[in-house]
Amino acid sequence: MRAKAFVVLESVFLGLGLLVLTPSANPTAAGVASLSQYTASLQNSPTEQSVSKQASQPKPLAVWECTTSWYGEDFDGQPTATGEMYDMYAATAAHPTLPLGSIVRVVNTRNQRSQVVRINDRGPYVEGRELDVSYAVAQKLGFDQRGTARVRLELLEVPSRPNPDHRD
Repeated sequence: MRAKAFVVLESVFLGLGLLVLTPSANPTAAGVASLSQYTASLQNSPTEQSVSKQASQPKPLAVWECTTSWYGEDFDGQPTATGEMYDMYAATAAHPTLPLGSIVRVVNTRNQRSQVVRINDRGPYVEGRELDVSYAVAQKLGFDQRGTARVRLELLEVPSRPNPDHRD
């Protein structure tokens, strides 16, 4: 069973590597603007949102499940792996291997609440966990009191790599 899970994870990460190396897989620039692009579709009224939910949500590049936790006050204001300051009220997360700037939808498998986040840090550094979300995301997903949750990750966007300048 563990070997099968390892092969699946290995395949996912190999696929992600190909996505990073293929410019056409993600022609838009990633970052805060991309995050607002995905969250803008969530601003509809509840009835409009349920009717247009299928049409408004982009198809994920990859989907997998993992255990997540959250980090908050102890890290608030500290630099992240991207160099920006950690904000425990922002829609951000830490992942050990996804490219920084990736956009991911996190879905709590227990209550189906979801939040789109941007990967801006590395971690978690606890065995058995694959994602650390900000405190605000944990609140929205409904696991801030429990500390951890089983979630589905939907990779929506990988940041495009800058084109190398071949002028000599």
